[in-house]
Amino acid sequence: MREIVLDTETTGFEPSEGHRIVEIGAVELFNHLPTGQTYHQYINPERPMPKEAFEVHGLGDEFLRDKPVFQAIGQAFLDFVGDAQLVIHNAAFDMKFLNFELERAGLPVLPNSRATDTLMIARRKFPGSPASLDALCRRFGVDNSAREKHGALLDSEILAEVYLELVGGRQPDFMLAAASGAAKQTGAAEASADWRPRPRPVPLASRITEEEMAAHAAFVGKLGDQAIWLKRG
Repeated sequence: MREIVLDTETTGFEPSEGHRIVEIGAVELFNHLPTGQTYHQYINPERPMPKEAFEVHGLGDEFLRDKPVFQAIGQAFLDFVGDAQLVIHNAAFDMKFLNFELERAGLPVLPNSRATDTLMIARRKFPGSPASLDALCRRFGVDNSAREKHGALLDSEILAEVYLELVGGRQPDFMLAAASGAAKQTGAAEASADWRPRPRPVPLASRITEEEMAAHAAFVGKLGDQAIWLKRG
């Protein structure tokens, strides 16, 4: 199963108010294991960066000025995602922006059903507890010390670790895979001879020397009739 853990940075909270995506970061998982394949792109939002957003991610107008607009990178992003399931923290936010940008660029939108929301998973699993990415890092002991500001690729890498913990650890389906493997071997085992452990044809030679046996007997003799070695169970 291929999954893409994804995060975006934006100029604000609502695309309907003219806000745009400025960064996309994504990490590929296959069968819940990182493959090492990533996608990362800074994007020119074609508008000024609000001070409040800059304080969150540190991406300013000067830095983004020479970056490609979304229309220029949208197809490459879709090619990387393919038909994989998306794993996103607070998926409604990112999907809203991604589909706004995709539609604006004349590209196919992503169905919301393709998004697995780790925020909702965390709230169901730990009701009443903080469910931010930082809080989940603390809960699972995930190192987020490099996260001084929000960054889409770094946050995706961190979220991938958190997601694997949320679904049961780095190899959550390991036991299922082992059981499946055992089931496949059942036919071969049944086809072979009925195997049972049997006595050795020739007992192994004792590794205790005669001197050691004599010394042990002398030691037991000094313990009297109640010595445990003299009892028969």
